[in-house]
Amino acid sequence: MIVAFSVTPLGVGEGVAEPVARAVKVVRDSGLPNRTDPMFTTLEGDWDEVMDVVKRAVEAVAEVAPRVSLVLKADLRQGVTDGMTAKLESLESHLS
Repeated sequence: MIVAFSVTPLGVGEGVAEPVARAVKVVRDSGLPNRTDPMFTTLEGDWDEVMDVVKRAVEAVAEVAPRVSLVLKADLRQGVTDGMTAKLESLESHLS
């Protein structure tokens, strides 16, 4: 399972770097394959692992924000591992 998600703290003003960094730290500390870009964090693992990390990331932001917005998109594909890398390699092979 691959999940792309973003956690946005609301009610904390314009400076959201510290609350968002709390979420990213949870993801990085999880040990699951992950990638963060300016819009989303992508995470790969089984359902329970991934959803636990997403939940803990939201909770980390909620500790410092009165309201939290979560956007999540998931690709559930049985028997696929290393999907994050494989999808990019497939795309790159078509661009060459």
